[in-house]
Amino acid sequence: MENRFHFLLPHDLAFSGVYQDYLRFALDRQLRVPETWASFVRVFRSDSDDADEGWRCEYWGKMMRGACLCYRATGDEALFALLWDTVAEMLSVQRADGRFSTYSQRCQLRGWDLWGRKYVMTGLVHFLEICGEEALRGQILSALIRHADAIVASVGPGPGQKNITETSSFWGGVNSCSILEPIMALYGLTGEKRYLAFAEYILSTGGCRDGNLIKTALENKIPPYEYPEVKAYETMSFFEGVLAYYQATGQDEYLRAVMNFFDAVARTDLTIIGCCGCTDELFDHSAVRQTEPNRKIMQETCVSVTWMRLCARLLMLTGDGRYSGFIERTGYNALYGAVNLYGLAQYDTSKKEYLPGLPFDSYSPLTDSRRGVGIGGLKRFSFGGFYGCCACIASAGVALLPLTAVMQAPDGVCVNALFSGKAVFRTAEGKRVILSAESGYPQEGRMSIAFEPEEEPAAFTLRLRIPDGLTEAEILVNGQRMRHPAPEKGYVSLKRAFAAGDTVEIRGTLPLIRETIGSSVAFRRGPLVLARDEEKEPAFAIQAPVTKDKMVYRMLQPEKGEMIRILLEQQDGWPPVLLTDYASCGKRWDRRKNRVTVWMKKDGEPEKP
Repeated sequence: MENRFHFLLPHDLAFSGVYQDYLRFALDRQLRVPETWASFVRVFRSDSDDADEGWRCEYWGKMMRGACLCYRATGDEALFALLWDTVAEMLSVQRADGRFSTYSQRCQLRGWDLWGRKYVMTGLVHFLEICGEEALRGQILSALIRHADAIVASVGPGPGQKNITETSSFWGGVNSCSILEPIMALYGLTGEKRYLAFAEYILSTGGCRDGNLIKTALENKIPPYEYPEVKAYETMSFFEGVLAYYQATGQDEYLRAVMNFFDAVARTDLTIIGCCGCTDELFDHSAVRQTEPNRKIMQETCVSVTWMRLCARLLMLTGDGRYSGFIERTGYNALYGAVNLYGLAQYDTSKKEYLPGLPFDSYSPLTDSRRGVGIGGLKRFSFGGFYGCCACIASAGVALLPLTAVMQAPDGVCVNALFSGKAVFRTAEGKRVILSAESGYPQEGRMSIAFEPEEEPAAFTLRLRIPDGLTEAEILVNGQRMRHPAPEKGYVSLKRAFAAGDTVEIRGTLPLIRETIGSSVAFRRGPLVLARDEEKEPAFAIQAPVTKDKMVYRMLQPEKGEMIRILLEQQDGWPPVLLTDYASCGKRWDRRKNRVTVWMKKDGEPEKP
């Protein structure tokens, strides 16, 4: 099944504003660091994961995927050159039997071996998408085929093979079964039926030895926190593969299973900041439990990014704008909140010591807690150094926000988010059009777009998504307010001929919204969830502000690192409450006062100053 929307080409995008800031952070602090890539390849030169059945094997491919997506969003040639070099290095460590693995032949097919092999495939497939050099492409594809054939030969239901759900003692083997997605990608590249047959074998297992995840999703009777396997990250990753199988075959039951799963997660396990897992990294009815105080790890960054990836795949496939709203909510809050902006040290819970900070944090608190409480997926290297799973995956999310903001549609362009920057798309006839956008979003609910077609007039359809939370929205074409049709799948569609200098503007209001769950209250404005920060606010408290039915607040000038700053007035002489964007809060976790809270309790009264 063909996607309705597609990413634009790497050199056809140039973002400014908040997207550019975070892309630059990922490039400077992580992706353009040769020593990091060298360490990730070096673990494949020995049996690095034998002793502890570890997952050092995932780091290279996981970060390669994010790096390739960031290249698509920036066209940064220094990054591309580094990726070229590290791919060449990775090809040099392929074993004689075809495997890219950090496990010896004796220890293979246990622990996280297939998970790591999945990520090598994922990284190489993503590099193929941006690499135009045919000789290198041929080498990569040949290596992928040898790697996959080694898996197909040793894993399966036949004599001498090992059932895929038994290749890991962790999480019912769903981690191993998530190799379904890159297997389907390789099938798409080669058309080889043995890869489709292997994918169908994985599907026949249901993805988990503890129960059939696909059948459970199709029946749609229980929530994800009651599924046979409740590890959020790996289960989402498996359903990405199920979706890839549907796209290759068109078998509707698999799309139905994915959409049932997605809707169930959104209904019962997605929190206000767009992540899951308030009990460690597990589905646990987080939509309700998110208000509970929690001083332990919760809401893993790996979950945030994998959720964004699933949203992006469904957006591209279905053309339904609602998935963009989910991407924004997660990206602006859970993901941007995980950026280790100041490079602060992070805590190794196993050895109870602080380590040099990675570029991204691993866990996101919600109620009276702090950041920097642990390094997710931490593994040390025998040759010195360490890394973590969440740090590896985060750059993919950083890229997905801008990449899904403006996309190619068959008949024109789709603008999913209000952004600043330039993009080049093509009409149905293949004519290039430059789109220039200027926006104050997410602080303001406005964006102005100007068009510059290479041949005018250029006829195409502009699909414009009205952001969630934008009220009193109006659309102006060349300064004239238009009576637009009701949005379809979240979009207002403008089909017309555009000439150079033509403009389209969207503007509306972003009101402060109060949300409640039981006796807890939180605030958000547009895509931004707001929080209180102990370092910023002397009167920090987790009691909810005492406000009138109509909230009275003032917009203040944001300080460094903030997107928004609001002073919420209270009644009866109580001091005002300072609310700032969640992503900016708690970033100074090395300070004595470092607690943050999104959810505040309505019970009780705040202490007077």
